[in-house]
Amino acid sequence: MTRALAPIAALLLSVALLLMGNGLQGTLLPVRAQLELFSTLDIGILGSSYFLGFAAGCYLGAYVVRRAGHIRTFTAMVSLASAVALAHALLLHPLLWWLFRALTGFCFAVLYMVIESWLNEKSTNENRGLVFSIYTIINLTVVTIGQMMLTLGSPTAFPLFAVASILVSLAAVPVALTKAPAPAPIATVHIRVRHLYKLSPVGFVGALAVGLANGSFWSLAPVFAQSKLLAVGTAGIALFMSLAVIAGAAGQWPLGRVSDRMDRRKVIVIVCVGAALAGISMGAFGAKWDVAIFVFSFLFGLFAFPLYSLSAAHMNDSVETGGFVEASSGLLLLYAAGAIVGPLFASVAMRLSGPEGLFFYTSAVHVLMAMFAVYRMRRRARPSEEEREPFVDSIRVAQTVATIDPLAKPGDDGISDQRPSSPAS
Repeated sequence: MTRALAPIAALLLSVALLLMGNGLQGTLLPVRAQLELFSTLDIGILGSSYFLGFAAGCYLGAYVVRRAGHIRTFTAMVSLASAVALAHALLLHPLLWWLFRALTGFCFAVLYMVIESWLNEKSTNENRGLVFSIYTIINLTVVTIGQMMLTLGSPTAFPLFAVASILVSLAAVPVALTKAPAPAPIATVHIRVRHLYKLSPVGFVGALAVGLANGSFWSLAPVFAQSKLLAVGTAGIALFMSLAVIAGAAGQWPLGRVSDRMDRRKVIVIVCVGAALAGISMGAFGAKWDVAIFVFSFLFGLFAFPLYSLSAAHMNDSVETGGFVEASSGLLLLYAAGAIVGPLFASVAMRLSGPEGLFFYTSAVHVLMAMFAVYRMRRRARPSEEEREPFVDSIRVAQTVATIDPLAKPGDDGISDQRPSSPAS
């Protein structure tokens, strides 16, 4: 294992610092926005802006990397993301925060692209699974630590914004000083949206549903927790968010292994129903008992977060040889599309029915997804065992090893037939 990690140790250290800062910022901003009396819709647009910028980064990132190179692109995006993190504390206006979040989303899309293309090139067929498993573990661990850093100070004060900025800034140091050569230029891939839907309607709609539901959770769940956990304060908000992440990680492996042994669509129905019940319970009973909020947060993460991995695995079961990168990039684009509009719908639901509206909305998304999966099971048989691909654990949606190019032609991506690592917040 040491031999596999030695060439990428500096990169993994940068990843840890980068995502720790982003984890803190992602929870801090909705809390501070509510304290600044931003409307629920304003806060929802913050989440939409981030994913809009993220989608733009997926389209344009490869051109930035080709122009400046991996290391200079990484340091430039880190510098911009760090500056924007501080700007939130200095300029407290919804319009400016929307712009800042879009810039942050763009920066992180490009950063993920650099990171994962680097990891992909420095790993081999024999150790790629180990490398990306460690990458995912680091991701989950440091995001949780970042969320818990909310307890270190007041959301209304400057220090927490400074901490987020410092962590992001420090991420540039290991990469800037590394002696490892930069990887080859990032490839582009053409996305045939209609083709992907025909291959796997459930995988296609599942990725969109994850964006609609989970994008709303990341954007607005801190607001829900803040309104329900007044007596507990920021510690309760941080714990609420962290429990969902931990549960999502815990659910990946068992649900994935079960899906390898049966029709994945049945498992998708199960997790959608479970997430819907957890969301309804959160909205209906969470306000009556503080402990219940934490229990339902854990259950929501346990069922809702593995849905992307299950949808991706089901899509890969139907993808032809050489089409894995297109499928992975297409699912990422669908997730981003859902995450752009999802927080807007959720914020309207919260305005109409209070903070509980967030989880009533996510429950509606999961119920509709379950119904669609049941409908598709009656229309098409499951893929044969020979066609099925092994499940790959994943919680963060950010697979950007290949960037999306709407002008590229099918087959000119120059990418090998090997499937990239599967793509969570």
